[in-house]
Amino acid sequence: MPNVLVPITHGTEEMEAVIIIDILRRAQWGVIVVGIEPGLLTASRGVRLMPDKQWSDITPSEFDIIMIPGGGPGVERFLKFQPLLETIRQFYQAEKWVGAVCAGPLALQAAGILDGKKATCHPGVANKLTVTPRLDTPTVVDGHIVTSQGAGTTFDFALTLVRLVDTPDKAQAIANSISLNI
Repeated sequence: MPNVLVPITHGTEEMEAVIIIDILRRAQWGVIVVGIEPGLLTASRGVRLMPDKQWSDITPSEFDIIMIPGGGPGVERFLKFQPLLETIRQFYQAEKWVGAVCAGPLALQAAGILDGKKATCHPGVANKLTVTPRLDTPTVVDGHIVTSQGAGTTFDFALTLVRLVDTPDKAQAIANSISLNI
């Protein structure tokens, strides 16, 4: 099963992070939540999140997939964290799966991997997505890049990745197990 890296920081959108983590763990994938700062992190709505590991304790190349949750303040921190942007570039160049939701696609843009790609993001940050037009669909797949609009589309986002990397049947079984109509 794939190993998934989910970075979080202060200001990360908690629903997006937790839905990604939950759905991919239900798929029985190896999911590691990595803080780019040490300790307990306060998400965008005040929920406290404890990462499994700190960035300094991992080797990003050992992962198969990176999934970037949004949250405006969190993504602003991501944009300043060069090791994350470099990891996004390396994953893209290695044709590993790269996903981002809400404001998260701005990190993909900052890493230089969205030029000429189809993508979406939260409508509230669409004016900052300057290298490609924002598509108004819940989840967009272009090659090995998956983007989505926000907290309300995160189930679709995570299940799309399960469908693409694993099987449509597994994605459907997970949706059924949580009473999600897809």
